[in-house]
Amino acid sequence: MQVYDVLIAFSVLSLLLLIALVLRRRVTVLRQLGLPEALIAGLLGLAIGPYGPVQLVSDPVVEVWSQAPAALIALVFATLFLGQRLPSPQRLWQRAAHQTAFSMVIGFGQYLVAGVVVLVLLRPLLGSHPLMATLVEVGFEGGHGTAAGLGRTYTELGFPAGRALALAMATVGVMASVLLGTALVLYGQARSWLLRQRHRSPAALVGGRKGSFGAKGRLAGERAAGLIPPEQVISLDVLTLNLTLAGVAVGVGAVIKQILVQISPLFEAVPVFPLAMVGGLLVQLLLQTLDQPFLASASDQASIASLSMDVLITAAMASLNLPLLADNLLPFTVLAVVGLVWNVLMVLVLAPRLFPDAWFERGIADFGQATGTTANGLLLLRMADPMGRSQVLEAFSFKQLLFEPFLGGGLVTAFSPLAVASLGLGRWTALCLALTLGWLVVGLRLLPRSQAGDGSP
Repeated sequence: MQVYDVLIAFSVLSLLLLIALVLRRRVTVLRQLGLPEALIAGLLGLAIGPYGPVQLVSDPVVEVWSQAPAALIALVFATLFLGQRLPSPQRLWQRAAHQTAFSMVIGFGQYLVAGVVVLVLLRPLLGSHPLMATLVEVGFEGGHGTAAGLGRTYTELGFPAGRALALAMATVGVMASVLLGTALVLYGQARSWLLRQRHRSPAALVGGRKGSFGAKGRLAGERAAGLIPPEQVISLDVLTLNLTLAGVAVGVGAVIKQILVQISPLFEAVPVFPLAMVGGLLVQLLLQTLDQPFLASASDQASIASLSMDVLITAAMASLNLPLLADNLLPFTVLAVVGLVWNVLMVLVLAPRLFPDAWFERGIADFGQATGTTANGLLLLRMADPMGRSQVLEAFSFKQLLFEPFLGGGLVTAFSPLAVASLGLGRWTALCLALTLGWLVVGLRLLPRSQAGDGSP
């Protein structure tokens, strides 16, 4: 691989993104499916790649595409805490406790149901790899970025098909979150489950649009301003400065990984991206300690994350190994169906019993995120609560700070393949059962006694 190959690879990705932008604006069905431009561009790249019907790109370019996501996802996670002003732990828990418990049940439950299916059905009948039990949470909760970032981990643990399968699972999740989510909203309207149908009197809008998310895992309402005071003389461009801070956070994550590898060689399979998130948190805490928090701009960090994620998704999808996906199509389909059924059941069965208010709006927002992306969750919430009458938006936003450091691409997601390989699938599934039940108990104990068990559809 040469520098020229990197330049050409980036140029082709840029062209694909522009074509995707035009297609999405002109083709209605692409907008209705909720497909982002980056995913459309990736599918176009797949069509002109080595496994597509029209092979127009060279092998060195595809090699760049396949290696780029591992670096880009680390940059995305490094930005998550930079520029944010975190609320106090007490306030955070008060606003997000129910939503966090529900999300944790869904997330650990995805590992649980997938583990049971692989143990009972797929391994005995089809000889499937134990790491297939991680695909549902990695693809649905984690998304394309996490799936691409774990590619090397899967390969080092003897599951080379993991990257392709996880990316395919993420694609299924994005489309299913829109199609199934819309169907659930329409079904909820027919059953009068929506808050605006149960309480038709006008209600005050809550918090304007505070706490809303754009990219996955970013709390807009609690960000620091990131404005450099006039008396501070800084010659660096603001975007350059923020890219530097994100780069330092990635470096801190890489150092943490090397320390872990020295402790045990098993940590060699752990990706850098969740540790880069820790690095970003440490950099932000250092800036606050030095009374220089204005150096990290939340808006610029969001721009860096968005750019990295768009290029990442396009490159990851364009370099998807279709033969590996075809070889595992049957077990992949079974896991995808099981994961979707689990997510739907959580909305219809658990949400009305776990939330003290606005149970459908809370459940459908988490369904969108747990199946597709945070943006999908916000889209479904807007469909169910277009006037913002509930307090779900704020709770959903605060929840990210408690949820995403662990699941949805966080530490648990990143370590799960290693946990399956070291503990064995049986023990890992049992642990997920305990965690799922534990968070279920936490959620139920948060309910007032008069409302426990109430609210069934």
